[in-house]
Parts: sequence; structure tokens; C-alpha cells
Amino acid sequence: MTDNKATPANRIGAGARRAESGAGAGNDAGNSMEKVRGSGSGGGKGRGAGSRAVAGRGSDKAAGASRGDGVGAGSIGFSGDGTGSKRGDGIGAANRTERMSGLGAAGQRVSANKDGGPAVRIGGPASAGGPAAAGKAVGGRRPKRGGGPASARSVALDVLTGVDEQGAYSNLLLNQTLQRSGLSRPDAALATELVYGTIQRLNTIDHFLGRFVRGGLAKLEPWVRSLLRLSYYQLAYLERVPDHAAVSEAVNLAKRRGHAGIAGMVNGTLRTVIRERDGGGLTVDGRGLTPAEALALRHSYPAWLCQRWIDRFGLETAERICAAGNTPPHTSVRANALRGSREELLHELQQQGVDAAPSELAPQGLVLRGGGSAAMLPQFAAGELSIQDESSMLVAELLAPEPGMAVLDCCAAPGGKTTHIAEKLRGEGAVWASDVHEHKIKLIDEQAQRLGLTNIRTICADARELAHRFPPESFDCILLDAPCSGFGVIRRKPDLKWAKMPDDIPAINAIQREILESIHPLLKPGGVLVYSTCTIEREENEDTVQAFLANHTEFALDKASPVRLPEPLLPFTGMVTILPHQFGSDGFFIARMRKANRS
Repeated sequence: MTDNKATPANRIGAGARRAESGAGAGNDAGNSMEKVRGSGSGGGKGRGAGSRAVAGRGSDKAAGASRGDGVGAGSIGFSGDGTGSKRGDGIGAANRTERMSGLGAAGQRVSANKDGGPAVRIGGPASAGGPAAAGKAVGGRRPKRGGGPASARSVALDVLTGVDEQGAYSNLLLNQTLQRSGLSRPDAALATELVYGTIQRLNTIDHFLGRFVRGGLAKLEPWVRSLLRLSYYQLAYLERVPDHAAVSEAVNLAKRRGHAGIAGMVNGTLRTVIRERDGGGLTVDGRGLTPAEALALRHSYPAWLCQRWIDRFGLETAERICAAGNTPPHTSVRANALRGSREELLHELQQQGVDAAPSELAPQGLVLRGGGSAAMLPQFAAGELSIQDESSMLVAELLAPEPGMAVLDCCAAPGGKTTHIAEKLRGEGAVWASDVHEHKIKLIDEQAQRLGLTNIRTICADARELAHRFPPESFDCILLDAPCSGFGVIRRKPDLKWAKMPDDIPAINAIQREILESIHPLLKPGGVLVYSTCTIEREENEDTVQAFLANHTEFALDKASPVRLPEPLLPFTGMVTILPHQFGSDGFFIARMRKANRS
């Protein structure tokens, strides 16, 4: 995954936002075995709050449900002109993958999903500690619906309120609301930006808004709180949205859904936001804050996560990682080598007027710039390309299966890496693709059919039980793309940073190690085992690999890379970490290990 860490900034471009296309689910990073309860952040300093319970085994919690690879279905894709971007060049218009939910009601618990489907609910508003605040809430009457045609802001308000008040899933509720709204494509793009941008910047928004609302945000009704949040987001981060438009529609929405008193409060609060912004009052100077707290407030992250990254990478790199998580990912596609070369696909796309360039990270990858969904390209339907992040493409390159081999992909859905492996086998041999959920197996089968791949065998199974499904030493290569904390894909799923807690990392790591222990006997002597994650946490990555190697001396890191890596990733030690700011791709970790031949 390439690191796309931008330089620190308080305002972001919004035209081409954090997703690839209507058919791509990015490298999603929910965890199918975890449950969440609690609130996103407190005190305006990015500190996560609330309790967390990580469950063990179970059909809905098994480790086989791994991240998406850019081929999952169900994402929301829009093209347009980048309406509302702050500093962006207007390329793309909020082409979004499905997201995890945002600001759910306190105490709700639900297991997360790794492929962009229903995911974590987060308890209560970030600064309020939940809806059960003492005293009578401002805007306490049930908000009135209707009163005019839908607008981008009214749709965003409905979604954010549903997420806050009912614990709804932001991605699903947004998709449903947009389908009913009748919005134009640019307005749908703006509504999408307002929903995800507000969730992304929630910590910072609540910190400053809390100064301007008498009694604090906790005393507001969810719809009023959501209205102020999305309006603040426009005023602070979206340069192309005129102040008067943001304030005027917020006041009109407050009148239609509440009463004149609420409208006056909204108007006064937003006028104060504008004055403070113009006077430099919405900047974070860091006085009285630790470096981690200041970083958390500047970029809207939990302070505990910022502290981890500062400890490991240093303050400068941690800042770039955080900034990259708030920038839109570019769209990248992988050429199907069975249908033509990357160069042929590049020429074909350029002839169609698509702004495309070769990936510097992935040999089969192309980076697409400009608006529109890659899933709408004729080459997608024809099976000439797949939508996949560049870092994710590097996994199969480092596995390097050869024609005729038997390959196992342990946590395969929705199939981006599986299909890449099958393409590299060139129709000879086979790849067995396993996932714990039947509906995800169907996604792999659909991708195989679209790409014309006949050598993929799908299995519905928990990855920890695969050793009971196959004889020992059945495979020439094994890929374990393990379930993980997902901190490398925050730009695609900003809810992740509010959903995770520090004790999730060791809990998830225990499952990663359990899978490694269970599947390694299936590898033939002389075979290659690749372990990968879409996180940048040492415990889940280097420490896990080193512990495995210490316990299994028949395995060793293979330092001979089968693919040419770009200079920032050299020297190759058998392990490689791609930070989100380095190449503009997802954060990723990949380790290549080889099992010794029998003497």
C-alpha cells in the first residue's frame, strides 16, 4: 500500500474522496470477530472512550473474513466535478467505498464486517458521551420532515442524524437515502462528502463547536447536533461552498425541522464559527497539549493512536500518516494479464481520454485520475481490469506463484488477491480461495467469472479449520491476508479510528497468530508463505512474523524479492511496510517466508 501522507493542513480537498469506484471496496479493514460499545472521542483531544469487547470464535466472528481488495460490491460511486472541495482540483466527486458506521447510539453492539458491509457502531456523539445527557435537550421536539425538496444538506442531515440517534450504519443509510432522494450527481457527491467528511473530522469539529454552544453539544437533540456538525464541516473545510449558502440552508433546515428559537441558535453559532475561523480561532496551536494530543486535534484522530505512531515512527512521520488518512485515495486498477499487458491497457484507456499512468509500486497497476467510476469503463465489464489498491497488488507479486502450482488463499473475500494469483497461474494449476461467509464466496465467484478465470476453487470455511480440510503439505504457496486492525486504510474508512480501542490490537493479534499456527503445515517443503495485513502496527506485523519464525525454524524470511520494488522500500529484508503517505496507496505490511526443503 502506498503512503499518501499529505503535509499537515487543517483543510482538505473534497472532490475526489477516499474511494475507488462503484465496484471497489478498497482494502476494507473491519474485523468480523469484534464488537464495540462506547464513544468516539472525548475532551476534544482525540481520546477514545467507552468499553470494548472482542469476541472469540463463531460463525459470524471467524477469522476467515478478511479485508476487501477493491472488488467488493455495494459501494457508492458518483462522478462529477468535485463539488465542495476545499483545496482540491475537483477531480472525481466523492466516489466512495462502503464505510463503517459513525456515531451510533450508546450501548449498541454489533459485529463488524471486513468487506464494507455492516460494521461497527460507535456509541454516542464524540464529545457528549452519549445521548443520555442531563437536562432538557435543545430541539427536543421530534424534527419535522419534508417541507421542501431534498437537498444535499438535508440528505446529509438525515443520514448523520440516523447514525447518531439510531446507531444506523452510515454507508447503508447513505446509500438508501440517496436512492430515495432524487438528487443530481453533483448534489449526491456533495451529500456523500458531507457525511463522510463530518465523521472523519468529528473529533476536531466537536472540540471547537463545544466552545460555541451554551451547555455543550450533549444537551442538543441529535438532529440539531448533526446540523451544526455538517455546517461546521462546510465552513471550516469546504472552500467551494460559500459561507452564506452553508449558513442559510442550515437556518432553513432548522426552521423546517424545529422552530424559530433553534434556527436563531444555529444562525448565531455558525456566525461565531465564521468569525473565529477568519480570526484564526479554529487552528490548533498545541499550547497545553502533549504532542499526541495536539496531533490528534489537528487531524482528528484518537490521541492514543497518535501516541503509538509517534513512539514508533517519530512525530514528523506520524503527522504525515495522520494527514494522509484525511486525503482522498486515488483510483488504481490492475491489468488482467490473461487479456493483455499493462501497456496495452494503458494505451487503450488513454485513447478513450482516460487520464491514466503506470503505477510505480505495482507492475500490473495503473493509476487513474479524473472523475468517474472505473467500474463504468468498458474494460471492467470485459474483464480486462480489476479495481484494486496498489499496495494490495504487491501481495500476489511477492507471493509469485508459477503456472501449475497449487495455491491457498486463506482469507480471500472479496477476491482481489485471489484473482490476481489466478491470473499469474495463467490457467494452469489452481488457487483455493477460502472465506467464512457464504455471501462473500459468491463475490469471489462473480469476479472469477467476469475475468474469465477457471482455476479458482472457492471454499466456505473458517481459516483456522483449513488444516482439517486438506492433507498436510498440499500447497506450493499459501497467502494469509490476515484480519487486522485496519489502520492502513483509514482514508477509506474513517469510522475505523473511532471504533478501535488499544486493547483491540492484542486481541486481533491473538487470532492472527492462531491462523498462522493452523495453516503452516499445509505448505510443501520449499514452498512460500506470505503473511500480509492492511495495518501498520508492529505487534500485528513484524512481531507476529518474528514470533512465528522463532517457533518454526523450518521457515525463514526470503530476502530475494521476485519483483522489483521502488527505492523507498529497499533493502528488502523479507518484510516490507508501506506507509500511507509514501505512494498515495493504502498502508500495508507483507512478509515473504520460505519453508526449507527436506535434507
